[in-house]
Amino acid sequence: MSQTLRSGRTIPPAAKGRFIGIRACVFDAYGTLFDVHSAVARHRWRLGEKADAISSLWRSKQLEYSWQRTISRRYVDFWQITADGLDFALDAHAVDDDALREDLLDAYLTLDCYSEVPGVLRSIKDAGLHTAILSNGSPMMLEAAVSRAGIGDLLDAVISVDALGLYKPTPDVYRLAIERFDIGRSQTAFSSSNAWDAAAAACFGFKVAWCNRFSQARERLPGTPDAEIRSLDELLDLLEKDPAPQEQI
Repeated sequence: MSQTLRSGRTIPPAAKGRFIGIRACVFDAYGTLFDVHSAVARHRWRLGEKADAISSLWRSKQLEYSWQRTISRRYVDFWQITADGLDFALDAHAVDDDALREDLLDAYLTLDCYSEVPGVLRSIKDAGLHTAILSNGSPMMLEAAVSRAGIGDLLDAVISVDALGLYKPTPDVYRLAIERFDIGRSQTAFSSSNAWDAAAAACFGFKVAWCNRFSQARERLPGTPDAEIRSLDELLDLLEKDPAPQEQI
């Protein structure tokens, strides 16, 4: 059932053929293709009852720091932000263990891939569409994650914000994808599990599927995703194979 927003707009569920004329499927990385909590999960036994709280705070600070650094124009790459966010989370929970810190950072370079991802990417490629990652992650981080997941041959591009020195949800970040493939905004299907990212991509003009894996509440932000899905498998039913005429960027 569609979600009705206070404005009267809705976020529809997946419906066959809803995305017409798509030429490229672009994916957020962290939380969408890769499980951001799998790093802490590998060392849960060392963190005990603090594990879930530390993982959640680490992710929250990681995002907050990216936004703050973009606003203040004090860019550092996402690897530095990831380390800073972890340091805050460990300090907040009184964990002082240098070896554990290094192991957690190493684990973040090889996050687990969600189980449906390889099959979904293969199906999209087989349909003749471009595939790409568009991520806040630094090139080094993305290369490691893609290699670990074994999905490099299923991606036409891995695009990092590092080329801009700005983070999502800055509109110029989303422009990187259409420039990479020389296509229009409405010819781009964008999928993200982060509701704020999905909203920003919708504002930019992408066709957006919000992958709401954990039944999170919607954000109160401008930009309404075109569909809400629970798994990336559902994206396949949204796609219409027949291409629309070339759109001007």
